[in-house]
Amino acid sequence: MLEVKNLTKVYDDGTVALKNVSFEVEDGEFLVIIGLSGSGKSTLLRCINRLIDPTEGKIVWDGVDITVASASQLRQIRRKIGMVFQHFNLVKRSPVLINVLCGRLGYVSPWYSLVNRFPAKDRQRALAALDRLGIADQAYKRADELSGGQQQRVGIARALMQEPRMILADEPVASLDPVLAHSILGNLETLNREEKITVLCSLHYLDLVQRYATRVIGLREGEIVYRGTRQDIRRMTDEEFKEIYGQEAERVSAGLDEMGGGA
Repeated sequence: MLEVKNLTKVYDDGTVALKNVSFEVEDGEFLVIIGLSGSGKSTLLRCINRLIDPTEGKIVWDGVDITVASASQLRQIRRKIGMVFQHFNLVKRSPVLINVLCGRLGYVSPWYSLVNRFPAKDRQRALAALDRLGIADQAYKRADELSGGQQQRVGIARALMQEPRMILADEPVASLDPVLAHSILGNLETLNREEKITVLCSLHYLDLVQRYATRVIGLREGEIVYRGTRQDIRRMTDEEFKEIYGQEAERVSAGLDEMGGGA
């Protein structure tokens, strides 16, 4: 279980990104975080794996307080937490296979990354991950030769190389068209369902939330203003919608909100 307790993040410039945020995530859940740009979604996800250090509060995973973990403890914890980024975070000039193998850096000597040499079993694992995501034929192309949807699959394959128990996906489909968005979220849903990998994913569009989330939290100005299930989202009232997205927000067709952009 993941427990976020009274989490607050104040940046050096005084920006309060998170205010006393508390929630729990059971193993195997697909939790979606919704909210406007700047609501704190990305900060929250990055605090969970300590890419950003929180100002106050605790993040406890399986009884271990991540917020006070030492560097060596954090290295062990991060092995089991995959990260999927909005802008893919690939080494564009490197082959796809090398990008995927970077997911093993928590398990091997850093020397391997300097010379792009990895054990044969890891190369086999990487090819299997690419095959599972339907892009094994792209393994030896440069990452920047791939489409956006293919690059995001590479990002998911890289996360899989960590043998994760949890994946944090920060706006993973924000730059993709609707068809590709469903494809990528379908990949994450399959891993969630078949491998029992816990997924925390930030999204904007309510139709995607309705389709993939098992549970939802809504952030506004760094505070939780909504909690619900997939069914609750489908029954969301205009009042609840405006509590998350603001009084000026309008719901549009197909259950989408108009508030696009990054987090």
